[in-house]
Order: sequence, then C-alpha cells, then structure tokens
Amino acid sequence: MPETTAFSRPAALLPVGTHYCPGCSHGVIHRLIAELLDELGLARRTVGIAPVGCSVLAYNYFATDFQEASHGRAPAVATGVKRARPDLFVLAYQGDGDLASIGAAEILHCANRGEKVSVVFVNNATYGMTGGQMAPTTLPGQETTTSPEGRDVEQAGYPIRIAELLSTLRTPAFIARAAAHTPRHAIQAKALLRQAFRCQMEGRCFSLIEILSICPTNWKLPPDEASRWLERQMIPYYPLGVFKTPEGVDRAPRPLATLPAAGREGAR
Repeated sequence: MPETTAFSRPAALLPVGTHYCPGCSHGVIHRLIAELLDELGLARRTVGIAPVGCSVLAYNYFATDFQEASHGRAPAVATGVKRARPDLFVLAYQGDGDLASIGAAEILHCANRGEKVSVVFVNNATYGMTGGQMAPTTLPGQETTTSPEGRDVEQAGYPIRIAELLSTLRTPAFIARAAAHTPRHAIQAKALLRQAFRCQMEGRCFSLIEILSICPTNWKLPPDEASRWLERQMIPYYPLGVFKTPEGVDRAPRPLATLPAAGREGAR
C-alpha cells in the first residue's frame, strides 16, 4: 500500500524549533493558527503583529509577514496596518502581561473603534517571560514571584476578565474564550478561531479569542499537573464560550451567570 501522511506540519508554520518551555501552550496555539491560515488561504496576505512577552519571537515561527510592536501596542500597530492595507489579513498575537496590563487601553479602544483586525489573547495568569510575576490575570490566592503568599485581592484587586470586559462595548465584535490544554479543548479553540478569522475576512467586525494556556515553568508544576490546575482553577473564573457576536454570526448559547472566585489555592 502507498504511504499516506495523516499528520504534517502546516505550510504556514516554519520547520524550526521554538524557544518555548516544555509543556507551554504557545506551540499548540501557533499550530492552530497556522492550520487555519492554510485552510482559509490567508497565509500569503497575512501580517502578524508580535508582542513583547513570551511570544516576542513569533515572527520566527510563521511563514507570513510580521511586524514587531512596542510593549502593549500590538492593537495600535494592527490598526495602522489594516487601515493602510484593508486587503491584508491582520493578526495580533498577545499575552496577558502585554495585552491586559500595559496594553489595556490599546485593546479597549481598538475594540471600541471596531477595527477589522483579529486578536489572539493568550492567558496563562502570569508574566511568563520575565520570571513569573503577578499579572492582571493572576487568580486570587495564586502564588507568583511577586505574590509569594498568593494574590491578595484587597491589595491587588481581582483578576481582569478581558473577554467579559470587551463584550460590554456597544460596538459589534466577536469575542470568545477557549483553552488549549487538552486535544478536545484545542479542537474547540480552532473552531472559535475560524469564526473570528471569518469575521475579518468578511469585513464584519473586530474579533478577539482569549485562549487559556498552561505555564509549567512559572507555575512550578509538571505539564500534566498544570493542565489539571487550569481545569480546576482557571476555567471556573474564566469560563469558556462565546461572549459577543455581530449580527448574522452563529453564537453558541452560554449563560453568563455570576461565577465564584477561584479560591485560595495557588499554582506552586
């Protein structure tokens, strides 16, 4: 019988190793994006915007054009590229320290203006690249290098839910949250990314997909335990699903009830 290939590297993903730590979800998310760029025929007209953070070297891994942005400014750079060249597919790829902290104003106003760009927001609840400090998304009670006794919400406030925050804006948008810590969740994440990318392809609206990610190195957990911690601690605080859709785009119904805090258990 002739040999067949059931699984191969997407053409939009370069055949190089990455700098990501073992177990990190960035590699999984990169592959999902690359598969969609191939399947939707977008790779040759894609401009990615790389952030400051763990994925600062994303431009080394995709076979597409890329532009580096200053810390937190990826939505502003994406806006400029898309307005100058509306024919391009513009993708900003950001972590939680980049987007939800120094870049909070940028993402808020980009979404509020309804810029026709797509944002992939990777949330691992910590500053990954700089040593595991507390981030805007760090959970209540979660231990980090700058909150060794756990995040104290009386001092630091509660973690920011970016998907919920942006979904309150009146401007039409596609906003959803997924996870990438198991194959099943990765498949669901790809389906939401596809919807988000189509919103830009059809000139509909701004789109953001938040993807929960594990960070074994800074959480100080083996990858399998980190996956269980994400399931047990992150998803209750950051529920998965679609939060906002523009008219004419399918929405998976999900009640947005008040959710309990994640508790005092922190990643160790």
